[in-house]
Amino acid sequence: MRYEDIVKPSTFADEDYYHELTLEMRQQDTLPCIQADEYKPFWAISKHSDILEIERQNRIFENTLNSVLETKETEKILEETGPWLKTLIHMDEPEHAGFRALTREWFLPKNLKNSEERVKQLANDIIEEMLEKGEEIDFVKDVAVWFPLRVIMMILGIPEEDEGLMLKLTQELLGDSDPEMQRVASEKNNTNMTIADYFSYFSGITEERRAKPSNDVASVIANGTVNGKQLTELETVSYYVIIATAGHDTTSSASAGGLLAMLQHPNEMKKAMAGEIDLSLTVDESIRWTSPVKHFMRHATMDYNIRNTSIKKGDALMLLYPSGNRDEDVFEKPFNFIADRRPNRHLAFGHGAHHCLGNILAKLEMKFLYQTLFSKVKKIELNGKPKMMESNFVTGLKSLPVRIKAK
Repeated sequence: MRYEDIVKPSTFADEDYYHELTLEMRQQDTLPCIQADEYKPFWAISKHSDILEIERQNRIFENTLNSVLETKETEKILEETGPWLKTLIHMDEPEHAGFRALTREWFLPKNLKNSEERVKQLANDIIEEMLEKGEEIDFVKDVAVWFPLRVIMMILGIPEEDEGLMLKLTQELLGDSDPEMQRVASEKNNTNMTIADYFSYFSGITEERRAKPSNDVASVIANGTVNGKQLTELETVSYYVIIATAGHDTTSSASAGGLLAMLQHPNEMKKAMAGEIDLSLTVDESIRWTSPVKHFMRHATMDYNIRNTSIKKGDALMLLYPSGNRDEDVFEKPFNFIADRRPNRHLAFGHGAHHCLGNILAKLEMKFLYQTLFSKVKKIELNGKPKMMESNFVTGLKSLPVRIKAK
């Protein structure tokens, strides 16, 4: 088994192989140094406790602008051109705290309470639209991608008629490694072209909200200041992009992947559909099971020892979240989907200073979606082979054909 396969997008699209690979890491070589041709060497962090140890110490292990695994060639280009995007995931302290504080209030329970009824309505609308399509649907393409997108567009304050464009850009940005999802086959400048489209669109939104602010997150970003300074174009567009993509795609992946897990564990599906369990627990288990964010990179700012392994200042570390979320030392029966698992100390939202800003919203959305689905459908079954998107960063199902029977 080749540990360097951990860099390949195709490895993450083959979940059985990914888990086989990382299980071997956890049991036999917990902290391997990965040397793959196109990449600088890095340490693969496969254990739950090691990921936590690193995440807790964000001053020692920084994000830097290289917060995601990039080839040596791409790193060199970024050094020459500067960052294409600079989002919260690319920032370290003290800069990170100031930018995070800008929108944090919007994603706290007291503020989300005001949006609950609208989110419920959007969940009801998407399930009604699904039922109108007939018994045979693709749960990803007909439901999972649209619902969280509509929620995040509502919060940002983006017009409904632009949802098709937002979906296209998100899928192109995160799916560039997948031949079926990328913008132009074999085109090296795909990411640049997609980011240019984001700049074009969101710069217009900034202009509008500065001229006429409204009660939405886009207005907060457009008119916000950090340390008394208005955000630059790079900072405003990057902020919109992280909320639009992370707030949409990861929730979509967890929702669809959770449903597939229940279909593969019929007794758990039965419990969830019968209303015998708290669906909040099912949501958390779906998020653990799918772990949509597959990795982040960290960079040591000083020498440090983990498990008697000497990490040197400047070394890169790849935090493997799906591996941490299958760690036998933390989760009982980690390869079983348990719809009411408790406790569930999963790492899918990260930990510490970089804990996902929108985690409460994501869980709320998924709970309403599952509640609505199970209240209107009496039977769901697989109707073909599910397909995973190829990506080593953020990924999930790109197709989930199912057959449904309405109540």
